[in-house]
Amino acid sequence: MSATVTDVAETDRSESVNGSLIRSRQAEAGISALSFGDPVPGESICQGIVGRSEALRNVLEQLEMVASTDATVLICGETGTGKELVARAVHNLSARRTSPFVKCSCAAIPAGLLESELFGHEKGAFTGAAAKRIGRFELANRGTIFLDEIGETPLEVQPKLLRVLQEREFERLGDSRTLRSDARLVAATNVDLPEMVDAKRFRADLYYRLNVFPIHVPPLRERREDIPLLVRHFVCDYASRMHRRIKVVASAAMDALVRYSWPGNVRELQHLIERAVILSPSELLKIPVSEIDKDTGARKTGGSRRTLEEVERAHILATLNETSWVVSGPRGAASRLGLNRSTLQFRMKKLGIDRGAEGRATR
Repeated sequence: MSATVTDVAETDRSESVNGSLIRSRQAEAGISALSFGDPVPGESICQGIVGRSEALRNVLEQLEMVASTDATVLICGETGTGKELVARAVHNLSARRTSPFVKCSCAAIPAGLLESELFGHEKGAFTGAAAKRIGRFELANRGTIFLDEIGETPLEVQPKLLRVLQEREFERLGDSRTLRSDARLVAATNVDLPEMVDAKRFRADLYYRLNVFPIHVPPLRERREDIPLLVRHFVCDYASRMHRRIKVVASAAMDALVRYSWPGNVRELQHLIERAVILSPSELLKIPVSEIDKDTGARKTGGSRRTLEEVERAHILATLNETSWVVSGPRGAASRLGLNRSTLQFRMKKLGIDRGAEGRATR
């Protein structure tokens, strides 16, 4: 028995020495352990929202305060910041969580069909209406309806949306009967709605009705301390799916991730980590740092700090030049930037981007 105990003890000491030696060599090579199996002090994962920064904690506090009510919530933030996760969290923490969560992207549906999508239609209501269709507000009765990119709602549909919010009443297209829906509305936007109101592209009364409880989701560049936690979260997720055993990441690579501005926010980071896991057959996470350093270096040229609008303008211009000023379509600038066509055109107008003017300036 004593010999067995000695052997185990010797083995433990050997493994301890080997582990220390490995960690020492990793430190010398600039490699840090990700500790995937261990909880991170202060880490928060609430309804799939990962982070521990002060900016994110403020969002979670607001979310928890409003979830228990039936108030309309307007989630504002750049593309890729996780607005749908916040919307789902509002629903999952509410008394409606056992009822449907119905989502609809106002930008993904052609303008002429959005009214039918939201409120439904009867058979024969218009050309192509071969059967009765139940609308999203009817489907979301007693639950939550999430309208993403609410700023893309056509002006002609906005009065009907305002009515269903205020009176909870609507009619299907082709039907005179008035229906009721007890659906809670959570909306999201990545554009400046007050600016759209000033430009007469969005109704002021609808904006005030939506803006009951606004929640601003910060961009990733404003919560850089969450980046290592997000990397850990996404690596665990994708490594599990792809049956990889990734345990370490180079310190220089992690520093590059934290320094990068992330114009596509959490979604861009998620896609980069997915690609990195695919490229990593060993325990070391191989991050394509050259792509990040290229962008970081480009932002540093010129020697002076640029405003956010200047950075945005330069980024949009560069993308337009790469696509030969094609805005829409699968290979257009809007698709590359993760925006819909009308949002990009609105940003171009605000930033004074005009193809003719840009052509004259470069001559």
